[in-house]
Amino acid sequence: MSASRRIGMIVALVVLAAIAAVAVAPQLFATHDPLQTDVRAALLPPSAEHFFGTDQSGRDVFSRVVYGTGRSVGIGVLATALAFAVGLTAGALSGVAPRVVDAVAMRATDILLAFPEFLIALVVVAVLGPGPVNVAIAVTIAAVPIYIRLARVQTRSLRLAEHVEAARILGVSAPVAFTRHVVPGVVGALSVLATIGIGSSILAAAGLSFLGLGPTEPSPEWGLMLAGGRNVIGQAWWVSAFPGAAITLTVIAATIVGRVLRARAEGRTR
Repeated sequence: MSASRRIGMIVALVVLAAIAAVAVAPQLFATHDPLQTDVRAALLPPSAEHFFGTDQSGRDVFSRVVYGTGRSVGIGVLATALAFAVGLTAGALSGVAPRVVDAVAMRATDILLAFPEFLIALVVVAVLGPGPVNVAIAVTIAAVPIYIRLARVQTRSLRLAEHVEAARILGVSAPVAFTRHVVPGVVGALSVLATIGIGSSILAAAGLSFLGLGPTEPSPEWGLMLAGGRNVIGQAWWVSAFPGAAITLTVIAATIVGRVLRARAEGRTR
């Protein structure tokens, strides 16, 4: 690994560790109650009292960004975990299923892959209704086809590998050989994809919240905060800028880690 990539990886890991700490224990970092309003302090610029300024209701933007970390990152992580589990199961089963079943499953997957993930998520959440749980479900459905496709490819490749054939020759039953020698390889490949997918899921969830399809006021959530400040961005840029920066930083850090892990998995060093 080159020095620049190594430094980028370290910085990204530090950023993700800090985000995880804030998500788990926001009360240790927040300086104010994120829901407390004070119209007399509305739209104050960043200062020593309010690090990120205040919004239209006088709420502390820094504290809302801090408390919004758990909600925004949590939705993305939950959606990625669900897509991982569903994709692993469906893809692995498709990889060992009869040809007709596999063909039907892959054609359905190809149809979903033909549409942008965000468009699928938008349609799903529009049908299910707004809310953080429905957003997580929508993002999961949008992301799962690529996990199914990769799991199926890895399964079909690994089941014919020499070490799997050797295990069968030694008397290991097909289900045991599949569980011990195929599934771990598929999980490893999907894990790399999931690292990158977390950033994409967070971005998709924030986009849905921005459109008013996610958590509702007064919940502190990055996409919702971004939407709330768009009407005053000319006079109070900080209301949208800081939650937007939090989304960008998180997505970039997760993407960097994911790409480095993918390069390692593919055997590249540069």
